[in-house]
Formats: sequence, structure tokens, C-alpha cells
Amino acid sequence: MDLKTLVMNAGRSAGKFVVWRHGTRKTPGNPTASMRSRFLALRIRPANRNIPRAADGTLPECRLLAEWPPGAAEPTDYWLSTLPADTRLRDLVRLAKIRWRIEHDYRELKHGLGLDHFEGRSWIGWHRHVTLAAVAQAICTQLRRTPKVLAQA
Repeated sequence: MDLKTLVMNAGRSAGKFVVWRHGTRKTPGNPTASMRSRFLALRIRPANRNIPRAADGTLPECRLLAEWPPGAAEPTDYWLSTLPADTRLRDLVRLAKIRWRIEHDYRELKHGLGLDHFEGRSWIGWHRHVTLAAVAQAICTQLRRTPKVLAQA
């Protein structure tokens, strides 16, 4: 059985609305710019002959997370999670949706901070360049997280 069939059999009503973060586009209908959607988390055992089995021969259990946006006829995104079974749905969604932040930070590191501008030939030079770009990224992240504290210093 494929992922879509599993989630469709559970039904849209099995999902819960989750807000994973607040964006910047506030509207009269969404004054807090909440980014939210309906999510389902199902416990499954993925089948594949290359997946190591437990001592008793069973496949490892994981959770299938599916996003079913309002107005959509079917789920649009799927994730598999091996996080502990007691992980809350809200936390699963937040971690699944953090991809945007990772892509944004990589783009900033590459284009804004010059990670891709190295033209040297030595490993030591490349290592220094990457280290300095990573330190600059860490400083930018710190400034973004606590702008008022650093501005007053």
C-alpha cells in the first residue's frame, strides 16, 4: 500500500490543524500571519529488504507525517520520522517545516557571505575561507535572534 492510500484511508478528519510558525504576510483574515495546515501522523512499518530488522524479525516502526492543506482534495507532502513515539504532532510539523530555514541560511551563506567565492588552491586556504564564512553566518544568526540586546551594547 502506498503513502497516499494510507493517508486517504485514514481520512481528512483524522488530521489536526497545526500552526508551525508565523510569517510576515498579515491579512484581515489572518492577522497573525499564522502558517497552518492539517497534518496526520500515522504509525507505520516501512517495508524494504534493505531495512535492518529487529532480533524478532520485525521491521522498525516510524511515523508517517502527511500534510493535507485546507481545500486540497488530497495530501500534498509526506515525511517519515524516526523520532520517539511520544514526540508531539506540533514538534513533528515544526521540524518537518524547518527546511525553509535551512535553505534560507544556506543561500545567505553562499551568496551573501561569499562561501562560493573561494578561488584558492590549498586545502588550508579553503578551510580558512569556510571557517570565516561559518563564523559570519553564526554572527548573522545571533543578530537575527537578539537584535535589541546587541544594538544596545
